[in-house]
Amino acid sequence: MGDSVYKIIEVVGTSSTSWEQAAKNAVIAAGMSVRDLRVAEITKLDMTLGDRGAVSFRARVSLSFRYESPVKPKGKGKSKSKSK
Repeated sequence: MGDSVYKIIEVVGTSSTSWEQAAKNAVIAAGMSVRDLRVAEITKLDMTLGDRGAVSFRARVSLSFRYESPVKPKGKGKSKSKSK
């Protein structure tokens, strides 16, 4: 297997029920627009509060995915000029 490069992004998921569900929501949402997710790391948990306690749970998640190098078009860098 060749060497790989990974990009890390950070997303925040929310839930009205739990931190676990907030983290799942973050991963699900990111997976809808980013391919090849590899690792999810919960980096911070917090909640918003109301008069009766927790209103919503928030999970900050660092996600890594494989970085895809742009494909080089064929023939780039080598030019063959025809002279008359």
